[in-house]
Amino acid sequence: MAGENAVRLRPPENAVDRRAVGWWRTQCLLATAVPVTVLGVLGALIAPARFWLLLPAAVLAAAGLACTAFFPAWWYRVHRWEVTDEAVYVRTGALWQESRIAPMSRIQTVDTVRGPLEQLFRLATVTVTTASSKGALRVEGLDHELAADLAERLTALTRATPGDAT
Repeated sequence: MAGENAVRLRPPENAVDRRAVGWWRTQCLLATAVPVTVLGVLGALIAPARFWLLLPAAVLAAAGLACTAFFPAWWYRVHRWEVTDEAVYVRTGALWQESRIAPMSRIQTVDTVRGPLEQLFRLATVTVTTASSKGALRVEGLDHELAADLAERLTALTRATPGDAT
């Protein structure tokens, strides 16, 4: 797009809620605990294969703890979002960072989701579905009240924006 009203890809201004770090850490711990527990129980029950089951359990536990300690803090530094009258800006990722922009005229639906862990941390995810083949934009780790307000604002902005979202 050219001109004075062009929507440009730029770093979004808003950070996710600080509680998202705890939510992400809990997700990492749960994702690690399940396979480690299964391998540990099998290792305890199957004596001939004990070493070959407990070794991967220990490696997975160490890797999971390292990821739990490092990635959530990193995601908090990287994940950003912003909504203007013209577009929704989102930046996500850890090793591969992705920046996306959705002009208001391309937005088709706006949803909020609160899974069980998100509810525990009083967080929510806002999903902005567009006419893009890349898929929806997700703003994770928002305070649940902010997410509801954001969904309401996006709905109003989308309604007021000319275009057919295709």
